[in-house]
Amino acid sequence: MLALVAIACAPAFGQTGWPARPIRLIVPFAPGSSSDIVARVVAQKLGERLGQQVFVENKVGASGNIGSEAVAHAEPDGYTMGLANTSTHAVAPSLSVRLGYDPIRDFAPIAMLGSSPFVLSVYPKLPAKSVAELVALAKAQPGRINFSSGGIGTLPHLMGEYFKSHAGIDVVHVPYRGGGPSIQDVVAGHIQFTFEGISVLLPLIKAGELRALAVTGARRSPLLPEVPTMIESGFPDFSVSAWTGLLAPTGTPSDVIAKLNGAVNAGLKSAEMRSALDRLAGDALGGPPGDLTKVIESDIGKWAPIVKALNLQTE
Repeated sequence: MLALVAIACAPAFGQTGWPARPIRLIVPFAPGSSSDIVARVVAQKLGERLGQQVFVENKVGASGNIGSEAVAHAEPDGYTMGLANTSTHAVAPSLSVRLGYDPIRDFAPIAMLGSSPFVLSVYPKLPAKSVAELVALAKAQPGRINFSSGGIGTLPHLMGEYFKSHAGIDVVHVPYRGGGPSIQDVVAGHIQFTFEGISVLLPLIKAGELRALAVTGARRSPLLPEVPTMIESGFPDFSVSAWTGLLAPTGTPSDVIAKLNGAVNAGLKSAEMRSALDRLAGDALGGPPGDLTKVIESDIGKWAPIVKALNLQTE
């Protein structure tokens, strides 16, 4: 709130009287998705603080690339912003040959919203009760241990390949058409392990239908406090989370960005915003705009070598 007061008392903005009309928040994913749920709470809280409606427009397609391209090419007048995440701005630049936007050059960062780690889970009857035991099992049976994902190029797929590379093991990726079938085949024992979001796997872990070996965040999750991190499990460079942030088209006035950033940071302190992120097992982040750029650049560097090694580029 102090940030908002400071902004309100500052000298006149380049955009005098902004915002003077409703603001569009483009979400590149379907209504009802986890990204959409967060975006609608963000829109409500921003609207309250800015004194104008912030409405969500879902532009779905091409794994989020269509909506992200619409943000990149929108008029930089402060009345269009977009939701970005790990897939659209860290993975897509390496995965998509004809990406219609540059994840750094074409966007002005507003703020990080939150991040959520994944959890490495196995079929509960698999004789592996730790990451070290899973690695040992895979090394004893090269090419016979499988991991699943909701499709080629998805974060669970890339995370499995990242693990495979760091552990020096020969395991086989089995892609499915969606995360649901992927997870169910691990529960059934047809597949040995998978990486997926905590919010998705938590009910199955609590019910004993999956065994959690490690979370991928930098610290343990309060939802699974007894489960170690990958770092604690012997992989010091394995810190991976799915993040979400807000961006505007490049050229959006800096004073508008500052006001949006202040409103986002204030909104993240609200019970509604924290509740929305908690439902997704996410941590509220916020911070200055530059933090988002640093995360995007770091994650591009993380995933590009994996995508290139697997020759995963798509049209």
